[in-house]
Formats: sequence, C-alpha cells, structure tokens
Amino acid sequence: MDTGNQRNPESSSAPFLASGDALRNDRLIPQLFTSVPTFNEAASYLAETTSLFTRCFSDFSVEPAPDDPGGREMVTFVSEETRGPLVSNDVSSHGSTSSSAESSYIAQDAPSVLGQIARSTAGGSSQSSTALVNSAHTSQSSIPIFQGLVDRVRRTVRGSADDIGWMQRASDLLPVEDGTERFVEILDDIRHGLHSLPKSMVYLLVPGLFSNHGPLYFVGTKTSFSKMGLTCHIAKIHSEASVEKNAKEIKDYIEEMYWGSKKRVLLLGHSKGGVDAAAALSMYWPDLKDKVAGLALTQSPYGGSPIASDLLREGQLGDYVNIRKLMEILICKVIKGDLQALEDLTYEKRKEFLRKYHLPKELPVVSFHTEANISPVVLATLSRVAHAELPMFAPLSAGQPATVPVVMPLGAVMAACAQLLQIRYGEKSDGLVTCRDAEVPGSIVVRPKRKLDHAWMVYSSLNGDPSEADASQVCEALLTLLVEVGQKKRHQLAKKDE
Repeated sequence: MDTGNQRNPESSSAPFLASGDALRNDRLIPQLFTSVPTFNEAASYLAETTSLFTRCFSDFSVEPAPDDPGGREMVTFVSEETRGPLVSNDVSSHGSTSSSAESSYIAQDAPSVLGQIARSTAGGSSQSSTALVNSAHTSQSSIPIFQGLVDRVRRTVRGSADDIGWMQRASDLLPVEDGTERFVEILDDIRHGLHSLPKSMVYLLVPGLFSNHGPLYFVGTKTSFSKMGLTCHIAKIHSEASVEKNAKEIKDYIEEMYWGSKKRVLLLGHSKGGVDAAAALSMYWPDLKDKVAGLALTQSPYGGSPIASDLLREGQLGDYVNIRKLMEILICKVIKGDLQALEDLTYEKRKEFLRKYHLPKELPVVSFHTEANISPVVLATLSRVAHAELPMFAPLSAGQPATVPVVMPLGAVMAACAQLLQIRYGEKSDGLVTCRDAEVPGSIVVRPKRKLDHAWMVYSSLNGDPSEADASQVCEALLTLLVEVGQKKRHQLAKKDE
C-alpha cells in the first residue's frame, strides 16, 4: 500500500524526529494523524469495491503469508501486471485483530512513530482489515453464485435450441426416406374415389393429449372408414396419462382386437398418441410382432417438443411465471390427468426413453409432419375452431351433465405458437412440434406443402374448403402408404432370406 508521502533523500537519511527539522516534523505528524481516518474510510470503500468486482472476475485469491503461517493471512488482488500484498493483519487468540496494516516504506524509516499511530488507531485499522478479509471470503463464495446465475441466464436464452433436431445429429439412428411424392399421388386417387385400403386388417386410431375432452377427435375418420366397410377403432385410453402407462393399454387393445378378429392391426397415432403407440411397439414387440402390420405417426413429438421443454424444464421461461404449477393444476386438478404425460414429451425424457427402447427395424413406419400457417389472417380470424368438453366443478343439479361444451379458436393459438418458435429458434413447426422432431428415424417421411397446424385432427371448420383433403382422407392416404411400405419391406426381407 502506498504511503502517499514522497520524501527526498535528505529526510530519509536523518532521524525522523531530529531537532533541526522540528518545524517540518510538527507539521507532518498532525497530517499523518488526521490522514489515518481517511485511510480507514478508503480501506472500507476498497473492501466494498473489491467484493463487487470479484463477483465478475475470477483472478481474486486469498493466500497465507509464507512468513507466518499460523496467524497471518495475506489478501491479494492479482492482475496481469502486478501482484503485491494489499494488507496483512494479526489474529489474536480471541479472534480479534491486534495490529494494523503498515506501509513497508514507513515501517523501515520510522517504526516508532508509526507504531504509535498504529496503536492509537488500532480499533479503526482492525475494522478495516477485518472488512477486507471478510470481503475476501464473501467474494470467494459469491463467485460460484455469480457463475451459476450466468449459467442460468445462458440456459434460459438458449432454451431448446441445442435439442431441436437432435435425432438427425445422432450417428447411431437410422436415416429417413422421403415419401411425399407417393403420398400426394395416393391422396389424389382417394379424392377421385379410388380407395385401396385392405379389409383384411384392423385399423386402430390413437388420439393425442387431451383427447378425452375432444368429442370430435377421430370421429370423422372412423365414420369414413366404416362407410368403406373397414374395421376401425379409436383407442379409449387416458390421454393425460404417462407414455409407459398408455403403452400397456395400447398393447392390451392390440391383443384384444387380434384375438377377436384374427386380423393384423395397423396403427395411426396423432401427436402424443403416436408416441404412445410407438412406445407400445418398442416395449412389447416380442408379444406384438405377429399382430401388428405397421405404424403411422402424424405430427408426433417423437424426439420431443420445445413447447413442453420450455414450459417444464428448470431454468426455462416457464420457471419465471410458475407455468409448471399452472399446468399441474390444469392437468391434475381440472381434467384429472397426470403431469407426467406432458413431462414425457420433453427432450430429456424422450432421449432417456429412446436410449432404452427402439422401434424394431422390421416394423414399417411412416411419419407425417406439417407446418402451420402464421399469416396475419390466421392470427386475426377464428376460421379454425375446435369443440371440447371440460368438466364442471359444481353441477347445479344431480341430473345436469358433468361437462360443459366449449368452442376454442385453436387455429389462432397454433399460429401464434408456430410464430413464436419461428422467431426464437428459427424452426418450422405445426405450433407444438417442430418438423425435425417429428421425423422418426428409419421411417418414410411425408412432408406436405399444405399448411396444417397441430390441431387439424380435431377441427370443426366453419369455412370448409372442398378443394382440400379433409382429415379422414389424409389418414386414409397415410395408412395406404403404410401398407405399401409394409409390402415392400416384407419383399426385401424375403429376398434377403433367400
């Protein structure tokens, strides 16, 4: 520490209290006494400033003095240019400081006078020294806190950017094959009255999350299939349950239908329903391999969903507005579901599941994803609405229904979510699932140009466009493509066996 008093060579060689220099010394000593409180204030200010700066810089350290390992600590602030002692203090057996910080230059030239000054100001100096040492320990503990805050902010800013499309980057997963062109041809034939789905199979439609509250979910598709003489069922599962629980229920559905009809089953799952169906075939394939002919996944977050991850993952945006608590109340209390159903769609849970279970290579798989229309017209109008039935908390009478019908403008909501994902991550999506996360490894992928958001299965369109295919026709085209893929794969396996 600099003394702040520069002396010439003459004064440094003579005794500091020489009688011939009494006038100068009389003036200097009061100045030193009056300057010590200023030093104390400066030391306190330096301690506070050091504590602040060490939260931002990691080159701060507390080192023991080599000459007195038992009772001294040397507080240093290291820079690239200099490294020197800032202050040293003695710690007594009672835990209090008994000596003050001294300048090395003054200690050599005038130990007696500065010793008196130090003793007269021991209280103030000891407080300053203690403040410096305490600030050193506080700063050491504050550095990890600061680094943790930086890491949390970084995670929040990055969000799911590092997770989206992770399956395409995984070297151990199979590549996909584009089947869009053939799908378009099949869909055009269907719209012209050419239907080729075989009646020798059973068709099981697996709805997605919150399907128990969507009375029109897959109803139009089942009706259309029934008119063609096809055996079609909608899986009555608890859609708000976990993936593994629904996988067991779907397995039971498949076995029941197979033993009742002796027909193999073709599955089509939408959204979480596709994830549930894929989980059933992955977990119970030895029991189902002779009973299942193929699987089609439509808009399914097979790799995970950024919406689910951003809502539930620690350090994401949902943490700052208690979204997790709100979702828990909505799913668990209002619709009597399980929050695990939404957690199973996060990237973390999907990666964990797919490391444990894989779809069998011999299973024909078709995956279908779309991009939502984010034009201002869709955001501003209610041209796409969905019907839902929500439970009532307190029915007015015993005979009153326990649910109340609700009409929701899902088209505008999906468009807003898709625009959010486009702005934040630069990813195309249907509003809930990005296109890359819906492509199942090893599958035939359908990438239509038509703008369809995630809720297209449950829509009741107010302005139906007869020039566009409806949901039942799209499902029929996907299952027809799946049948062709299965025939081709069986032919390849047979040829390989030969």
